[in-house]
Order: sequence, then structure tokens, then C-alpha cells
Amino acid sequence: MLTSDEKGVIAETGIVHAAVKLGIGVLKPIMDGQRYDLVFDLGARFLRVQCKWARRQGDVILVRCYSSRRGRDHFLRLYYTSEEVDAIAAYCPDVDRCYFLPAAVIVGRAQISLRLAAPRNGQRARIRQADDFEFPRVDWNDLGAIAQLGERRTGSAKVAGSNPAGSMSFDRS
Repeated sequence: MLTSDEKGVIAETGIVHAAVKLGIGVLKPIMDGQRYDLVFDLGARFLRVQCKWARRQGDVILVRCYSSRRGRDHFLRLYYTSEEVDAIAAYCPDVDRCYFLPAAVIVGRAQISLRLAAPRNGQRARIRQADDFEFPRVDWNDLGAIAQLGERRTGSAKVAGSNPAGSMSFDRS
């Protein structure tokens, strides 16, 4: 049986492989302890990505949206926020596929269920089809301005005194 660390390495390498096949640049933070595992370089922006091992349960792929740490008396669940990650990328070894879940989908949730097949009861509302989130199906150019500085922190940095921002003029007299 694989340890959680081994599962994490398998998931991360599967996600890197899937991203590189699509032409996405992948960066790995040098320092441990960040809430994200990888950074996807999409050219005009960077995405902080948390990697997850996803498990299949029947026709559903389950993706956890939190990390666990041992507390003094019990395990602590630490849920991801949009200030910490821009997305979760999940690798499911049972189907050998990777899934991309933007922060808007995961924030405030303990788990996301992705359907491989339609539910037997015919339900259609609030169903997430797994194939809609597969790496090759994601529109990587239309993810919105996810990783812009001003959206990441309160009291965002402002440039003032020049127009356009960052331009300078010099008095040459």
C-alpha cells in the first residue's frame, strides 16, 4: 500500500506530465511549506496549483479540497483559499487522468465530486462532469485574471505619479 507521500509524488508527476504535454510551463517552488505545489506558467500569468491524489468511487472521482495536519489532540483540516492557491490539479490513477479545478470551484468545500457517468437517478442539477475538468478540455487562455497582484492581497499595491503606470519622464535641461 502506498503512503500519502508516495501518492503525492505520483499525483504531482502525473500532473506535471499532463501540463507539459499541453505546452504549459511548470515551475516547482524551491522552499517547502507553501500551500501550493507547482506554478503553471501560462505566458501572461502564473497559477499557484495544489496537487492532489484523487480516488475513484464507482462512477465518481473524489477530490479533497483541504490538507491535514496533526494537531495536539487530533488532525486539523486546513481548507484552501483563493489567497493561497489559484487551483487544485488532481490526478486519478484509476482512470489515469488529470483534472483542473479553479479556486472558484473549490473554495469553501471539503471535497469535489466529478461524475464519470450520468447519475442513475437522472439528476442534472449541481452535477460536475469529470470530462469538463480534464486537462485537455480546459480553456487555458480563458481562466480570467487569476494571478494578478491586486487580487491576491488586501490593500493592493498602487502605482501613482506616472501615466501610464511605470512610465517616467526626465528633465534634460
